[in-house]
Amino acid sequence: MSESVVLPALGESVTEGTVTRWLKKVGDRVEVDEPLLEVSTDKVDTEIPSPVAGIIEAILVAEDETVEVGTALVTIGDGSGAAAAPAAPVVVAAPDPPVAPPAPVAEVVPVAEVVPVAPPVVEAPITPAPVVSVAAAPAQTAVASVVMAAPAASPAPIETPSTPAAEASQAGYVTPIVRKLAHDSGVDLGSLSGTGVGGRIRKQDVLAASAAPVMPAAAAAAAAPLQVSALRGTSVPLSRLRKVIAERAVISMQSSAQLTSVVEVDVTLVAHYRDHVKANFQAKTGVKLSFLPFFALAAAEALTAYPIINASIDGDTIVYPPHENLSIAVDTERGLLTPVIRDASSLSLAALAAQIADLAERTRDNKLKPDELSGGTFTLTNTGSRGALFDTPIVFLPQSAILGTGIVTKKPVVVSDAGGDAIAIRSMVYLALSYDHRIVDGADAARFLVAVKNRLEAGNFAAQLGI
Repeated sequence: MSESVVLPALGESVTEGTVTRWLKKVGDRVEVDEPLLEVSTDKVDTEIPSPVAGIIEAILVAEDETVEVGTALVTIGDGSGAAAAPAAPVVVAAPDPPVAPPAPVAEVVPVAEVVPVAPPVVEAPITPAPVVSVAAAPAQTAVASVVMAAPAASPAPIETPSTPAAEASQAGYVTPIVRKLAHDSGVDLGSLSGTGVGGRIRKQDVLAASAAPVMPAAAAAAAAPLQVSALRGTSVPLSRLRKVIAERAVISMQSSAQLTSVVEVDVTLVAHYRDHVKANFQAKTGVKLSFLPFFALAAAEALTAYPIINASIDGDTIVYPPHENLSIAVDTERGLLTPVIRDASSLSLAALAAQIADLAERTRDNKLKPDELSGGTFTLTNTGSRGALFDTPIVFLPQSAILGTGIVTKKPVVVSDAGGDAIAIRSMVYLALSYDHRIVDGADAARFLVAVKNRLEAGNFAAQLGI
């Protein structure tokens, strides 16, 4: 007796799905809840488990085929029906597997033989080792290390005994201009060998010594090479998810009037508070405390005061929802997905951090339920996680706004207090709000952004920590 397995309902608004990959073939045995195939929808990619145990007798839907919910995908029985599919025994008894193993074994040998050639190259860094230590250390310390190494590394001591006049001259007169330049540049005159007459130290010698430690350090900081992608020079079809994202982006841009407002926020107090509590926070919650939960909390609170940013358009009506459901943008290999944190304004930092971490992990592992990707009223995207200062994110309908958070960087800024203005090193971040100008005005956007800015710059989050 055979039983058909149909495409199940994968969410309230999901009506169809695309078979992306079969995990079983005709003739295979499958157990209850064992994955049969992978299906892609406009909400999520997921595996379809088998509701029964038995033998795969027929596969009814091909890969890359799109079918509606309720369509029969496969028949499973006791194996008697598999005779109708003559290809099944051929697949099982195919001679390819025994032939395949020798090929990789043969290929491994020359690769292994190449490896021993590498060690001679490793010896090269021995020579520049003193340069690295000079570049990495402060100016005076670095120069001192060169003096210590000079007797062993340079033939100079062999010649100096025969030229006592030059040695005395080098240790003697230095012009005031050269002495001031050395002081301003942090160069130790006693460590220099002058190139002037009689070994006198010249301005050029000081300039060369002050420049030498800086350039290797700058070069080392930018030395990480880019890895060439295997996709270069290839063509791949758009995935179903990529198609849906593209269609929604175009529709949203064509159907709404979008623009972006940006503010710069001083998050120094948040940074100090985070550093103070993050070890205890992780010990109690098992979650690392990043800046994102602070941004999420400040945004959710501001949405309650300025609900137009959280609203949507329904025909000729503006709909103000009674909750703040934050969609959190998550970067995955399949594309950008936005799982939802519900009632975010009622949650603590700990609860927000836990949900952000959980949703992000399950999104990347393809373990989200479709309904967890619906119902968002406002989106938060952390473009700073990849190093961007800020961007102008796209609002996806039916939402009316999206907040992009840039990278938190330390920079010199002008601060004011009772003593007047001063320059200080502060932790700064750009917040960019894109919004639908059909219902949100620039003044609305500015009020919302300033509310978020004031909340973050005050840094009073102890009462909302939640641990």
